[in-house]
Amino acid sequence: MTTPDFIRAIRAGAGQQLLLLPGVTAIVLDDQGRVLLGRRADTGRWSVVGGIAEPGEQPADTAVREVYEETAVRCVPERVVLVQMLEPITYPNGDVCQFQDITFRCRATGGEARPADGELLEVAWFEPDSLPPLEPFAVDRIRRAQQDAPTWFAAPAEIAE
Repeated sequence: MTTPDFIRAIRAGAGQQLLLLPGVTAIVLDDQGRVLLGRRADTGRWSVVGGIAEPGEQPADTAVREVYEETAVRCVPERVVLVQMLEPITYPNGDVCQFQDITFRCRATGGEARPADGELLEVAWFEPDSLPPLEPFAVDRIRRAQQDAPTWFAAPAEIAE
């Protein structure tokens, strides 16, 4: 994930102390029920699409923007799947962040899936029962997005199971 300029500006004054950041995850499904995933350039692992909201940006708009910027797929948010405060992360450079994530179930409406901004090496659609190896948080969010009703929140311990 590329660090937005507004975060760089905050870091210039705040140093490496904990920053609480608004994040979104988009679980994008096509008309066949396949899930859109991207293989990240920084880790080489497959993951769901997500990112940081820009100042003043509505979370659903962030989901739409991030999906398009990273995958060239157009989508519309259908519903909130999950709202969760994640555990703090310490990055290799020493910066500490904690994300409040809002996960949206989104429906693809157009575009051709491809790496669009350099953050992803590959982009592909996957059948839900044929997913590549993913982090547990991604599997959990995909599972929740496939359910008919939102689950809204989860404790971190639930995701580890």
